Amino acid sequence: MRILVVEDEKRVRSFVVRGLEEAGFAVDAAPDGNTGLELALVNSYDAIALDLMLPGRDGLSLLRALRAAGRATPVIVLSARVDVDDRVRGLDAGADDYLAKPFAFAELLARLRALLRRGTAAPSTISVGDLRIDLIARRVERAGKTIELSAKEFALLEYLARHAGAVVTRTMIAEHVWDMNFHGVSNVIDVYIRYLRRKIDEPFEKKLIQTRRGVGYLLGEAP
Repeated sequence: MRILVVEDEKRVRSFVVRGLEEAGFAVDAAPDGNTGLELALVNSYDAIALDLMLPGRDGLSLLRALRAAGRATPVIVLSARVDVDDRVRGLDAGADDYLAKPFAFAELLARLRALLRRGTAAPSTISVGDLRIDLIARRVERAGKTIELSAKEFALLEYLARHAGAVVTRTMIAEHVWDMNFHGVSNVIDVYIRYLRRKIDEPFEKKLIQTRRGVGYLLGEAP
């Protein structure tokens, strides 16, 4: 899942970006409203964390421009403005949630995950064959056996599982599991697919991670 963080305060931006990356998200960051709007219109994000007091273009202006362009990306506002009127203005401008600063990162993470579930109408668990993925507890089991994954391995498996039965291209994976600094020439996607196969497929007779040569990957039982 790919998140855009628009925050001008470097310390807060670094804190949020680092925490989200550690939680397995691909994260892009913008230090001002104009850059944030440009990224939000050019790229496909699963959610946006948006500060209101930004240089160049304030958060409310960015939010209104985003909605006027027809983008329905879930947005959570992060702001030191805690008055009811400020919250109402943010929600009326198109925000999906509003979190007052200072905030606990665990709460931001929980709210983002709630927005992502709401935005995609996704269930809390996904099953593919005998593979079960608990998206809330971030736990993976196959045939009743718990499988330990790193944050990035889980993010890749989650993306494949959300598109189970369909081929996802390397570009699609790069856009949603890695950030905008990811270099397409890198073989990192193949490396992480191998990591997943070692844990998800090798100990079991039926293989779930399928390669479509020249196209991408598919999660599902081979016909």
